[in-house]
Amino acid sequence: MGEVRKWLNRTVSKTVVVFDNRGFESHPLRMSKKTNKNIEVETRDFISKSQYYSLIKFLKNKGKFLGQDKQITYYFSGKNDLRIQKNNKFAKLWLKIGCNIYDDHREEIEIKFDRNDFDRLEELLIKLGYKVEIKWFRTRNRFQWKGTKVTVDSTKGYDYIIELERISDKKNKEKVYQKLLQQLNQLKVELTPKKEFERKYKYYKKNWPRLIK
Repeated sequence: MGEVRKWLNRTVSKTVVVFDNRGFESHPLRMSKKTNKNIEVETRDFISKSQYYSLIKFLKNKGKFLGQDKQITYYFSGKNDLRIQKNNKFAKLWLKIGCNIYDDHREEIEIKFDRNDFDRLEELLIKLGYKVEIKWFRTRNRFQWKGTKVTVDSTKGYDYIIELERISDKKNKEKVYQKLLQQLNQLKVELTPKKEFERKYKYYKKNWPRLIK
């Protein structure tokens, strides 16, 4: 019971408002204790392989490089969006409430574990009747640039993606989003239509065992 209480104490509930088209999991929401800024505003867009390397070079030069992370994420079957992930530091189990991964407003419940428990989490969920639907293998490069958190990602068998994120309050979320679009334009990245994310996600979901080989 002591271990269970420790895990429950690390549970995080959060509300996320997103303006982008999500293909897979995003950053955890950071809430400010001193303000009402509790809305995650972001844009996520596909980039080419050459843009991937040039943006990393540019952001290392003009921004602050926060590190690189190797992430393995499994999506499970069921009516809810249930996932597990292992990165360089820890593993986590988390639930995104909402039937559609493209919903703009979703509550999340997240529990962190030791990264060595990742396989045990998978085993537990499988014994409970869940099945692994999709596996993602991602390299994430993290930066801070002009007050914006930027990640430049490469996901095996999927594509290259850049994500810009800021935290806002409800009143200023549209203004913050427009600021992100301006910065996206400065980086010479085009906004990706939602339909393109939906198309690529459906294709990856159907073909990921072959694509990750």
